[in-house]
Amino acid sequence: MRKAGQTKMNILITGGTGFIGSALCSRLVADQHNVVVLSRDPTLISRPLSGISSLSQLNENDVFDAVINLAGEPIAEKTWRTRQKQRIWNSRIDTTEAVVDYLSSLRTKPEVLISGSAVGYYGVGKDSGPIVEGAQGDNSFSSMLCRDWESKARRAESFGVRTCLLRTGIVLGKRGGALGKMLLPFKLGLGGKIGDGKHWMPWIHLNDLIDIILFCITHSRCTGPIAGSITEPIAGPINATAPNAVTNQEFTCTLGKVLNRPTFFTMPAAAIKMLMGQMGEELLLSGKQVYPEAISQAGYNFKYEHLKDALSDILEK
Repeated sequence: MRKAGQTKMNILITGGTGFIGSALCSRLVADQHNVVVLSRDPTLISRPLSGISSLSQLNENDVFDAVINLAGEPIAEKTWRTRQKQRIWNSRIDTTEAVVDYLSSLRTKPEVLISGSAVGYYGVGKDSGPIVEGAQGDNSFSSMLCRDWESKARRAESFGVRTCLLRTGIVLGKRGGALGKMLLPFKLGLGGKIGDGKHWMPWIHLNDLIDIILFCITHSRCTGPIAGSITEPIAGPINATAPNAVTNQEFTCTLGKVLNRPTFFTMPAAAIKMLMGQMGEELLLSGKQVYPEAISQAGYNFKYEHLKDALSDILEK
């Protein structure tokens, strides 16, 4: 089992300039790994990272220990009109297909492909109790997108590449993501629950997400109780969420307490539906009680298990 920090790895990343990707690249550089970032604008990539604009700039003699596929159009930036939904879809599916095609051409394959997905895989229906990796989705846009996205990535398994599918929850960090958009109204005392506040908000601290990615790379096999006493590889779907999910109302109250601000306001569900349509219904008014069974059984220990600790770490620094 390769130990992080002991051996330099060659890693290819798509989506390396985004909220998660940029933090991951900083961590990998700090750990002295060699990182190549596929970006639409490689001029944004600065040394010691290497930037490329197309996989065609690589060849079959390039050898990578791991490939991390995080590319995708931001899903909550614009209302989901037909053209925007197609952009969201294509940015994930096309990039993943291109990455897997590239891997299939290599004489020396990477040990692992880690490909992005989301808890949207599980759909948007009413609360059905705790959700772990074996649960199924529905016919919502989010669920169908994640299913197709994962299916394209899993093709890498057919030529021997261990494939991990990261079903991420709401990633909490100060410089971006959902929390970055919430802070101003909450700091102004204008924050509050959305709708009735009863829907779940599976979340994860950005540092835990990065650690889980590194855990998946360096722990190619584990001795945890995934399959009794049988040693199994870490592969397949992985819920990248903290072990203590909260409802929207709990999230709102906790954020208000950490910021020492009131949270009296409520965004009515009807207003969300009118202003944001399907995007608002699926992303802001729905949520499942998702738990990280697979990665916990594999032996990963979360640094931030509780929301208050995570928010305090992010906002009090």
